[in-house]
This record gives sequence, C-alpha cells and structure tokens, in this order.
Amino acid sequence: MTTLHDGSNTSLMRRAWSIRRLALRMAQVQGQGYIGQALGVADVLAVNYFHALTYRPEDPEWEGRDRFYLSIGHYAIALYSAMIEACILPEDELETYGMDDSRMPMSGMAAYTPGMEITGGSLGHGLGIAVGAALGLKRKNNPAFVYNLMSDGELGEGSTWEAVMAARSHQLDNLICVVDFNDQQADGPTTQALAKGDEAPKWAAFGWHAQEVDGNDMDALVAAFDTARNLSEPRPRVIICRTQMCKGVPFLEEREITHFVRVDPDEWARAIAHLDAQIPA
Repeated sequence: MTTLHDGSNTSLMRRAWSIRRLALRMAQVQGQGYIGQALGVADVLAVNYFHALTYRPEDPEWEGRDRFYLSIGHYAIALYSAMIEACILPEDELETYGMDDSRMPMSGMAAYTPGMEITGGSLGHGLGIAVGAALGLKRKNNPAFVYNLMSDGELGEGSTWEAVMAARSHQLDNLICVVDFNDQQADGPTTQALAKGDEAPKWAAFGWHAQEVDGNDMDALVAAFDTARNLSEPRPRVIICRTQMCKGVPFLEEREITHFVRVDPDEWARAIAHLDAQIPA
C-alpha cells in the first residue's frame, strides 16, 4: 500500500481531530508534554500525512517515499500521533510514551522510532539536513519530495538562513519547508524576538516561493500544499502556517499561553471529553 490520501477536506478534519485526541492521550500518560504545539499543528500534520506525502506505512524506509523531517524534536508527541493515525506506528504502544525503552521518547530520535527520519534539535539544524537530503535525491534522480517542519523560533537561527541560501543556490524544487508560526518560543513571543511577522516577503527575497496561510484552516492548507508541490519554477518552497496553540480545546485556548502549556491532572480527561463531543461529521 502506498499513501493514505483522503478524498475530502472533511476527512482531513477527522484525521486532525484524531491526531489531537491521540496526542492528549499520550500526554495524559506522563502528565505533561508539548500539548499546546501538538493541538496547534494537528491540521498541518493531517494535510501532510493524508494529502501531500507519498509513503508506505508498512515500509517506512521505502526509497521512493517523500521524506518528512521534524526539525522541532519536542513536537514528537504530535508526529507520533500522526504516524499512529497513518498506521506507521501501532496504537497499542501509545501508553509507553516517554518511558524507558519506549519507541516514543519525549523528544524525537531517528534511532528509536520507525518513520522518524531525523533526530530533531538542536533547533535550527533541521532545514540544513533537509537541504542535504533534497540535493542527494536530485543527484540520484529520485523524484521524492523533502518536507521540513520547523518552528518560528528557528527563524532566529543563523544556520536556518544559511540553509535557505543553499537551497536557492541549488534550485531545490523538491524541498518544501513548513513553518509552524504559533508566536511562542522558550523566551516568550516569537514576534518580540527576531521574527517580526513579515516572514513571507523575507523568504521570497531569498528566492523561495513563499506562501503564508492560516494553519488551522483546512481549505487554505490543502490549497497551499498543492501549490507548493505542483509549482513548475525551479526553486524551493515555504509554507508559513499561522497556528493557534491548544487549538480545538477551548478552555486551554483561553488561558495564558506560554511555550510549555501546563495542564492540571484532572484536565486531560476533560480535554479528551471535549474532543469526543466535537467529532467532525
């Protein structure tokens, strides 16, 4: 079997709902996790895994697959949820999240987890790895795409912009960078640090095809991913996704949001119950 593409945006919304629910269940096991980011990026991952990527769930190392690189290692809880939904990882391992000898450590590591292409972090390294992979695929005449999911905080890393320049220099039209812009990093809002919010023109000035979309709008995401993949111009592509931390769980959305959202012990079940009452038709 190759890919698990869904035929409608309603199906993708159901996938995103399931990714959110799986992430909450995993975080409940440890009583913690980067759940704000996982809930926020679920729509992006649903489009990635169930609309854009070509892969074989039963053969994560298939040479013809599109590569998905998670530069943000602490987003692993979100990616595990997507890979469980995609049948790359078994759901019966979900409750081992973050435990000794688990294939689902709290920060993503390629050596542990089938389908985890790289070990994310130090932050700012993922795009450089993706550039190397995209160049290698070009030289092997492999038509696969490389998708790199990175955080807005990584826009403040010099290594990111070196990779941006290298990708344009090598005309890597098989490289699609996806930026999760939720305006949160460890030291506070990203827009109060080095990324001021005018990101698409900046990438375009470096020679990339740049799009900026609402990262929680399924229609907009599908259109942006289709445009990026089908573009005929010989240059790399970036999709900047403005996402809302804790999306889908209103009582978490409404509290003061920081880089690490703290959830009280009784709130995990409450959050899951809310999702269960909001299953997409």
